[in-house]
Amino acid sequence: MTAPWLALAVTTAIQSLVSMAVLTLPVMAPAVAQALGTSATYTGLYVALVYVGAIAASLAAGNAVARFGAIRVSQGGLVLCAAGLALSALPALPAIAVGAVLIGLGYGPITPASSHLLVRTTPARRMSVVFSIKQTGVPLGGVLAGAIVPGVMLWVGWQAALLAVAAANLVCAALAQPLRADLDADRDPGRRLALGNLAGPLRLVLSYPALRMLAACSFAFSITQLSFTAYLVTYLDATLAYGLVTAGLALSFAQFGGVGGRVFWGYVSDRWLGARWMLAILALLMTAAALATALLRPGLPLALVLAVLVVFGASAIGWNGIYLAEVARRAPAGQAGMATGGTLAVTFFGVVLGPPLFGALSGLFGTYRAGFLALAVITGVCAIVLACGRRLLPSQAPAGPGDAR
Repeated sequence: MTAPWLALAVTTAIQSLVSMAVLTLPVMAPAVAQALGTSATYTGLYVALVYVGAIAASLAAGNAVARFGAIRVSQGGLVLCAAGLALSALPALPAIAVGAVLIGLGYGPITPASSHLLVRTTPARRMSVVFSIKQTGVPLGGVLAGAIVPGVMLWVGWQAALLAVAAANLVCAALAQPLRADLDADRDPGRRLALGNLAGPLRLVLSYPALRMLAACSFAFSITQLSFTAYLVTYLDATLAYGLVTAGLALSFAQFGGVGGRVFWGYVSDRWLGARWMLAILALLMTAAALATALLRPGLPLALVLAVLVVFGASAIGWNGIYLAEVARRAPAGQAGMATGGTLAVTFFGVVLGPPLFGALSGLFGTYRAGFLALAVITGVCAIVLACGRRLLPSQAPAGPGDAR
């Protein structure tokens, strides 16, 4: 296997496991809430705590990757996710809250670390599709969580299910160790780590109009993506009476849509449309799918419901690779990891705010349909902004770090 494909395979596998860690508890939310005597609407707060940790970790990731190497940082992320899952298995809300933060600290540096690896070996003309393939790890993790975790929970209980996913993260960390010497050869052990460096990635993003625009759009897209994935199982169970296993399988179908969408949209972006128009089209698809999801009714054919969810997944989960590739293209030479960390801090802030607001809005109106209608509004605004953003984000990007740099 050549070095570029080896880096792609490793980063995709790691991304899948940490993404599964994030979604493991949300896909069991109704059962866990019942066991703890609380409400499943608090799933949004759990997801928010995960991404509070992810924001801090993504801001620190650029310097950490430079000092320790992308593989070592990724291994650390896997271990932190395992620790957070183990802590979340304790039947106490404070322990679950701390576990959520630990999972976020493990999740946050994974994408900046992978961008650091991939940007070194990927030509600009292939950036969108390669980054999109790597980002399929996010929906693949969702597929694993939706298809496996509910069944494991019914077999051995929700706490054992959390511990099983924790073990899988530790195994992945161990399997990555033989690759470290080669893939972390560019690390700088003398690189300083300081709290003052945390603001550097944000300053970098704010200095470049294209990066600012990409970060702003990712804020709304992340609200949509995580609200959709965090609440879909609960929505299908509570509103359409599907049951947890069927609802989990429906989430897997949506995540499969995200897997295919990420690769397909990346290819279309590289080949024909460019990043701006591709992202604008995806925003329109999110708007339509969110409206359709809000209008779902009990008794509709399962095939129709799954078709709506696949389109929602393909758009709401499928945008990340194009976005991250464009961030890497627009970043100053040698600073793709730092630029990615800065933009992801904004992306993750959307996740922190989005699911709790989705849950609060749904609780206020007494239905999750209200939350999906709100998602349609914000993605519609994004489509307009992207369509009008020609000066800041041209359809065809200049040569990137894999070519001229």
